[in-house]
Amino acid sequence: MQAVAESAAKDKDIAAFYRAIKYKPIWTGRSGKDSSRRKALFAAISKAPAHGLAVKRYDPEGLKARLKAAKTARDRGFVEVEMSSTFLRLARDMQTGMLVPKTIDSGIVRAVPYRDRVSYLTNLVKSNPNGFFKALPPKTPEYARLMKEKIRLEKLVARGGWGQKVPAKSLKPGQSGNAVVILRNRLVKMGYMKRSSTQSYDAKMKAAIQQFQLDHGLAADGVAGAGTVAEINKSTTDRLKSVIVAMERERWVNKPRGKRHVLVNLADYTAKIIDNGKVTFETRSVVGANKSDRRSPEFSDVMEHMVINPTWNVPRSIAVKEYLPMMKRNPNAAGHLRLVDSRGRTVSRSSVDFSAYNSRNFPFNIKQPPSRRNALGLVKFMFPNKYNIYLHDTPAKNLFSREARAYSHGCIRLHQPFDFAYALLAKQFKDPQGEFKSRLNTGRETVVPLEEHVPVHLIYRTAFTKAKGRIQFRRDVYGRDAKIWNALAKQGVALRAVQG
Repeated sequence: MQAVAESAAKDKDIAAFYRAIKYKPIWTGRSGKDSSRRKALFAAISKAPAHGLAVKRYDPEGLKARLKAAKTARDRGFVEVEMSSTFLRLARDMQTGMLVPKTIDSGIVRAVPYRDRVSYLTNLVKSNPNGFFKALPPKTPEYARLMKEKIRLEKLVARGGWGQKVPAKSLKPGQSGNAVVILRNRLVKMGYMKRSSTQSYDAKMKAAIQQFQLDHGLAADGVAGAGTVAEINKSTTDRLKSVIVAMERERWVNKPRGKRHVLVNLADYTAKIIDNGKVTFETRSVVGANKSDRRSPEFSDVMEHMVINPTWNVPRSIAVKEYLPMMKRNPNAAGHLRLVDSRGRTVSRSSVDFSAYNSRNFPFNIKQPPSRRNALGLVKFMFPNKYNIYLHDTPAKNLFSREARAYSHGCIRLHQPFDFAYALLAKQFKDPQGEFKSRLNTGRETVVPLEEHVPVHLIYRTAFTKAKGRIQFRRDVYGRDAKIWNALAKQGVALRAVQG
């Protein structure tokens, strides 16, 4: 008991737990319960690689050796606390991830739903230990499908992957030759084509390329252009890394998402409404440009209202970085914008000496009144947050036809904002379209509260699954997944090749 108290003093949570149970052992005692907890802990550690976790973080061999060598009650007290410490690390890693997101990339501002550490120990003692460990990882269908995909890719790695890479920058229908044969062989191994002896880029190969393009977020034109060939040449180990990163990311959001919620996958350039686990609405999106001050952040919040015919209150950073220099050159530049003083009065441009101001002392707000030309379009969807991020319409519709859509200042632009609004309002109005249009037609800014607030999750997944069909892969537009993989590898996560 003395050794437990001494050793536990270094960790306030462990100390609080043992103080509450009067320093009795839960791992190193002679009871059957202690024995079953030990077995369950070592079994869970042995399964850690299946979850993309690093076994070396838990040092199972060292722990077993110290258990075996503990001859005195004092020795057992020290090992007891070490086992609790290892257990807490494993439990948290399995439930809410090994990494702390914000330390990996400043754009991952997600609040991870960490559980109270003392509760892990308290609940373990009350539970069947094997059942306790089983309940820790996410219970989402997405996590289960990612685990399955991980095993599939590990088997492919063991078999040498998808074979030779395509030795051409691009290929198109009608071509033939060695590079086309290698492309055919790779598509066969990937499961996009049945075995074939064709030596030319024929209709079957074009259809296979189109399906590959759809599964990888590429324009499905059936031509193996430079971008498509680069994705086809990605190795099984590259894809396996994406899946392991996606599993870690899934642990970061291991909490109920909401029966109805909005899911924006930045890497997929889509926004979806999910009802009871099913996608009921989906639209293309434009996300923040890949520049340090424009990348869209990752976080979750709650949508409370929409604004029809919104005024655009130009963010200070855009006002002083983009519009102030324009107005210094020409006071009447960007004439669709209004200058507003601290009292909310519109200021005439002719009365302002713009050369007197810089980014620190510029005293005006810049606003754009409601109109079809408004930068926010005709509707915005608000989930108030300190990052000033929201979903909105846009007059720049041409961007939605592009394959990669990272162009905004950080907010999420929607391709079909009106349909998105109707889907949200259908919960509270019999005629959502009529209600929306009656407010729109006034031309006045109107706030429409959502009677049921809707959780919004801005996520970033370069690997994600569908209920049916192949896993989907996307490009790492912000380079965030590469950083996460490097951090996981540093902790000891290794790629496995599994025979089978």
